[in-house]
Amino acid sequence: MTIMINRSFLIRLKHSLFWRITLLFFLILVLLGITYTVITISTAKRYSDETTQKLNADVAAHMLLEVTPFIDGKVNDDAIGKIMHSMMAVNPSLEVYLLDPQGKILSFVVLDKKVKLQYVSIEPIKTFLADKGKSLVYGDDPRHPGKSTIFSATTVYEDGEHLGYVYMVLASEESENIAGALRESYLLKIGVKSFILTLAAAFIIGMLVLWLLMKSLRNIIGTVKKFSEGDLKPRIPIHSKGELAQLSMTINTMADTILRNMEELKEVNNLRRDLIANISHDIRTPISIIHGYIETLIMKHDSLEPQKRQEYMQTIIKSTERLKRLMTDLFELSKLESRQINPKMEPFFMFDLLQDLSSKYKLLAQEKKVELETELPSKMPVVCADIALIERVLQNLIDNALNYTPKNGKVKIKMEEVSKQVHVSVMNTGPGIASEDLPRIFDRYYKVENTKSNRGTGLGLAIVKNILEIHQTDIHVESEQQGHTTFSFNLPLVTT
Repeated sequence: MTIMINRSFLIRLKHSLFWRITLLFFLILVLLGITYTVITISTAKRYSDETTQKLNADVAAHMLLEVTPFIDGKVNDDAIGKIMHSMMAVNPSLEVYLLDPQGKILSFVVLDKKVKLQYVSIEPIKTFLADKGKSLVYGDDPRHPGKSTIFSATTVYEDGEHLGYVYMVLASEESENIAGALRESYLLKIGVKSFILTLAAAFIIGMLVLWLLMKSLRNIIGTVKKFSEGDLKPRIPIHSKGELAQLSMTINTMADTILRNMEELKEVNNLRRDLIANISHDIRTPISIIHGYIETLIMKHDSLEPQKRQEYMQTIIKSTERLKRLMTDLFELSKLESRQINPKMEPFFMFDLLQDLSSKYKLLAQEKKVELETELPSKMPVVCADIALIERVLQNLIDNALNYTPKNGKVKIKMEEVSKQVHVSVMNTGPGIASEDLPRIFDRYYKVENTKSNRGTGLGLAIVKNILEIHQTDIHVESEQQGHTTFSFNLPLVTT
């Protein structure tokens, strides 16, 4: 059981973002610590070498004050040996070499006599002499080919003739090993303690900061998980700024959008059901009328008077026309909403179109005992639009106005130029539209409660709205209870 629990814990640990980031952070700190230690040791060694070289820069020159390396151009071995041994008694770490002008080793004094180079590079010596020992310069180590060391050097002249150089290695191998061991021991004592303390402090602070960051991330994950489980109300609390705050805001916005879309889908679904019910009722009514009158005609075929027969046939025709009109509106609205209708934009006189429609609706208005008035400007403005679709818009608006205008009421069609546009409005007197119905009267799924079943198909305003949207303009409505209702829209004026 314990093994299974430990295994489960290790699996969670392996897949935990917090612990993976913590491990990565720890490895980075260790790498930085090792890099810091290496750089510190290297810098300390270079500083020690530079200090030693500057302090002993004149050692070689001072030696020439006590000894003459050359006599008549030849090496004075006895004098050199004596003074060199005296100097080495004081500082055993010194290695003294006498070089010719080309860097060849002519003589040397070294404790163990293990000199492996025959020549020493002259360039570092020249650099050292030119700078007078003020800068750190490394030269060849005659006992260790390929390695470099700090040195002191001076030029040897006899009677003005350049005979060579005195080249003194300031740190022998034994001295360098001892100094290096002491230096590394000291640095390890100081550096390791500092490194451990710094690493521990950085690690603890880093884990604390990471835990705080992961806390925000855990809140995000928890909220998203609740949302995925069906609880749509929780939102991520935002207490700071930054990337996680932006992520939280984005997720909250996305959740609000999803919730809003779900509500809209529910509403649309309800409206679709209402549409099916309304359309079913609208279809059922003319079909029932057609069926009833045809059945009557069949049953009373021999006894029915010609006048009654004609009356029944007229009723059947009206019902079929209403059914046909309903189907036509449905198909037209579906095409408009799916943008399958592309308007054929062309310039035309709006004045002529309104005059023509006014003439057509005069007789219908008289039958309904409604006054139909037009107010048109003397100037004949030209607009650019699909004339057939705009005519459909005006027909629907005028039909709608006549249907909702009571007897002895008034319908007024008006056109005027406003800000390089043609403003067209259709106004009618009557009961008006309730304020709560105004925002939704253009919805194909919405039907005002006081609408009578024999007034149109109920899709006219939805068709108007979609046609005007295709023309990149809007339909506006203003209504007063027991006053008047006005529908209006604008079209761009064509300037010549």
